[in-house]
Amino acid sequence: MNAPDIVRCAYLELVVGDLAASREFYVDVLGLVVTEEDEHEIHLRGLEEFIHHNLVLRQGPVPAAAAFGFRVRHPRELDRAEEHYRALGCEVRREAPGFRRGIGEVLRVLDPLGFPYEFFYDVQHVPRLTWNYERYGAGAIVRLDHFNQVYPDVARGAEYLEDLGFRRTEDIRDDEGVTYAAWFARKDTVHDTALTGGAGPRMHHIAFATHEKHNILYICDKLGALRRSDAIERGPGRHGVSNAFYLYLRDPDGHRVEIYTQDYYTGDPDNPLVTWDVHDNQRRDWWGNPVVPSWYTEASTVLDLDGNPVPVREREEAREMDVTIGADGFSYTRKGEGFKVGEQL
Repeated sequence: MNAPDIVRCAYLELVVGDLAASREFYVDVLGLVVTEEDEHEIHLRGLEEFIHHNLVLRQGPVPAAAAFGFRVRHPRELDRAEEHYRALGCEVRREAPGFRRGIGEVLRVLDPLGFPYEFFYDVQHVPRLTWNYERYGAGAIVRLDHFNQVYPDVARGAEYLEDLGFRRTEDIRDDEGVTYAAWFARKDTVHDTALTGGAGPRMHHIAFATHEKHNILYICDKLGALRRSDAIERGPGRHGVSNAFYLYLRDPDGHRVEIYTQDYYTGDPDNPLVTWDVHDNQRRDWWGNPVVPSWYTEASTVLDLDGNPVPVREREEAREMDVTIGADGFSYTRKGEGFKVGEQL
C-alpha cells in the first residue's frame, strides 16, 4: 500500500491527574519550554524545537497516552495516510485546523495495533532557542527523540510499521526465532518509535534528547538535591541497543520518561540491522547492570479516538524478563562462558 511519507515523531499527548504537579515536573525540574498553557492543557517543547509543541499535558480523570503525533512531508501525505488506514480497515477521523492547538489539519487513526496515531503537516512555528544559552539549565533538554510502545506480538507490529515506511534498525531475538523488541526510524537516528514485547497496547515511554552525558548526570543530581530521587526508575547508564546514554524517570502520574543522548546515524539506505541475543546481558545496559522489573511490566494506558482506554491483550510468546531475569540473571557477558547470576536471581 502507498504509505504516507513520515518525517519524524513530533508530539505526544498525555492525560495527567494533577496538571500543576505535572507542570512542576516537566518545566521546573526537567526544564521543558512552555509554549502556551491554560487551566486545562500545557503545551511544551525542547529548547531547539521550532514547531509548536512536543508534549501536551491535559488534565483528565485517568492518566493515559492519548495521541502519538507524527509530522508528514507534505499536506498531500494526509490523503495518503487516510487511504492507507482505510484500506487497513482502521477507524479514521480528519480534524480541521485548530483541533490541536498550534497544528493545522490532523488525520487521526486508531491503528491496527490499537494505538492512537495522528498525522499532520501544517504547524505554527515558534522561536527556536538554540542560541539562547541564558535559557539553558545544566540538564538542557533540546528535542523529542522517540516513543516506545508495548505490544504483545512484536513480529506483527514490526510488519505493520515497516509497511508504514519505518526502517528497522535494531532488534532483540532468541535462537528459536522469538522477537522480544525492535526499533524503527524515519529520521536518521536509531528510532522514532520502538516496540517492546508485553501486555498491550500501552505506552512504555517518551524520550527527550540532551546533547551530552553530563546533562543527564546533572538531572540526577538535581533530583537528589530536591529529595526526589524516587523519580529515578533506572539508570543512568549506557544502552547496548542504540548505544545511547540514558536515564528513566517516572512522572507524578507514573508515565515513564527517558532522557537520552548520543546514539548513532542510520540514514543510509543500506544501514545494517543490528540484532541482539536476548541472553546477552549487555543488550539493555552496556555495563550489564540489572533492569528493574517495573521497567518490563509497567506502562501507560492508551486511549481510543473517543478517549476510552484501549483493552490490553497479554503477550503469548516468551517474555524478556522471564527468560533473562533482567540483565543480571540468566544472561551472558561472553557467549559460551556461563551466566551472570546476581542479586535479582
